[in-house]
Amino acid sequence: MRSTIEILVSGRVQKVGFRACVRKIASNLGLNGEILNMEDGRVWIIATGETVILEKFISMIYGCPRAIIRDLKVIEREERDFEGFSIRRNRD
Repeated sequence: MRSTIEILVSGRVQKVGFRACVRKIASNLGLNGEILNMEDGRVWIIATGETVILEKFISMIYGCPRAIIRDLKVIEREERDFEGFSIRRNRD
């Protein structure tokens, strides 16, 4: 079953290569979505894929080197389609 989740990650997750790490994990798992740095220091992720793969994705995010995740909030969203997994510069 496919679904879309939104993830808000806080901690030391900016300027440590976290977005590139997450994009690589997502691409390797065949997930589609987007990731971007937020002005408040958090990182916003939206991902679409098979539910079991999304669960694996969430657990693998913690393995990104140099990042220190203090909190990770997952919100289920209406299913969306994306082309690949991209790093966005702003949220418009």
